[in-house]
Amino acid sequence: MQSKQTIGIDLGGTNVRLGLVENGEILNFISKKISSQESQEIVLNEIINSLSEIINENVQSIGIGVPSIVDIKKGIVYEVHNIPSWKEVHLKEILENKFNLPTYINNDVNCFVLGEKYFGKGVNYNNIVGLALGTGLGGGIIIDGQLYSGNNGGAGEFGLMNYLDKNYEFYCSGKFFKEVHEVKGEVLLKKAKLGDNEAIEIFEEFGQHLGNLINSIMYGLNPEIILLGGSVSKAYSFFEKSMLSVIKTHEFKIQLSDVKIERSNLKHAAVLGASVLFKI
Repeated sequence: MQSKQTIGIDLGGTNVRLGLVENGEILNFISKKISSQESQEIVLNEIINSLSEIINENVQSIGIGVPSIVDIKKGIVYEVHNIPSWKEVHLKEILENKFNLPTYINNDVNCFVLGEKYFGKGVNYNNIVGLALGTGLGGGIIIDGQLYSGNNGGAGEFGLMNYLDKNYEFYCSGKFFKEVHEVKGEVLLKKAKLGDNEAIEIFEEFGQHLGNLINSIMYGLNPEIILLGGSVSKAYSFFEKSMLSVIKTHEFKIQLSDVKIERSNLKHAAVLGASVLFKI
């Protein structure tokens, strides 16, 4: 008898990534472009078509992480980031009617931190914060071993907290490089790797802002480990030192000795996390 399998889906603003998962291993993975500026129906059909390519008779559930506010019980997503037509989509109902499988919906960064908890560096910890540093800034929270989604999946939106003249997302995501320094993060990283002093200094400035955010998270949640993911985390070696120098100013020194701050190295963490949404 074959083992039961699940499908994890990570929906982004430009791509949808799907994994057929069994015992924490991705057996089949596909990534497809989506027509994010088109109608709700077109985007839905693209996701359904991708699902049809990967599904089989051994699949027991579908999980999907979406960059939006989510009514987790009803499986409704609202105001999906970078997909303007998705104002209110009854995604759980649509997918369950199509595939006749239990379907679970949650925020994409919640799926990232779930992936870390079950399969990554968070396995041995019960109180975890995951930060996705990418085009924007998202957060996911594990408390006492359980995902904390908040009332409507909106917990962990640290990026929208006020900071300086804007918010933390402006200074702790790719927006910082684009809006403040008028350069793309990936371009800056290439320059930093070649020893460009200006690029290195910009990453050091970024690390100071991120350090302030992490201090705020530590005061509010006191986690055991904070895991950094997303495209900007690829530059971790260039902002780690300045980030830690700010974190060392934290008032409660016992927290400093207990907390770990690490970069995620789990491939497709959000897909893996989505695949275990049925467990929560």
